[in-house]
Amino acid sequence: MSRNSDHWIPLADLMTGLMMMFMLVAVLYMLKVNSAVSDYSTAKDELGEELCNEFANDLDKWDAECDQSDLVIRFKSPDVLFDTGKSVIKPQFKNILSDFFPRYTKLLKQDAYRDSIEEIRIEGHTSSSWGQGVSKNEAYFQNMQLSQARTLSVLKFVLSEKDASDQAWTKNLLTANGLSSSKLILDSDGTENEQGSQRVEFRVRTNADEHINKIIDDLGQK
Repeated sequence: MSRNSDHWIPLADLMTGLMMMFMLVAVLYMLKVNSAVSDYSTAKDELGEELCNEFANDLDKWDAECDQSDLVIRFKSPDVLFDTGKSVIKPQFKNILSDFFPRYTKLLKQDAYRDSIEEIRIEGHTSSSWGQGVSKNEAYFQNMQLSQARTLSVLKFVLSEKDASDQAWTKNLLTANGLSSSKLILDSDGTENEQGSQRVEFRVRTNADEHINKIIDDLGQK
């Protein structure tokens, strides 16, 4: 065996050792990232479960539903919410909001969740129709204006129900978002469900993605 080959074996062992070390670092990195993702996913799941449990006895009488995975409370009876083409909240929906919103924000402000809340979205959705002789584009624009006015009415009402000392945290997070007919509800055959599409949703967005990205950045700098 040549002298060069005598030196090749230790070099091969060194390369193998370095490869194993890099693999170990990569595995530890993935374990930390997966742990962080799991922690924030668990917190989101717990919030969704608590939201749905809080309003479980009210959803039927409100004609509402809770989407645990998306952190959404959906009010889906257009006859209760607003008159057609109007943005004034109907009395029955005011009564519902007066019951719902204080309980909703009280739950979100719990120590377990409050620091993970990035946004509380009031979303207004409409059907795609507007009236005879109106083009699809014009109907979309008219419904956008209507949905924005409706969510603003809801925002103003729920904040007016809270005393000034309790508004700061909520105002920093609460937004009104009119979405027109951009997210229609469809029937099983793929056609638009006009009544189902006309709804108001309260949606929570958490900062889980932001924290996970920060953890990845921090780990990458080490």
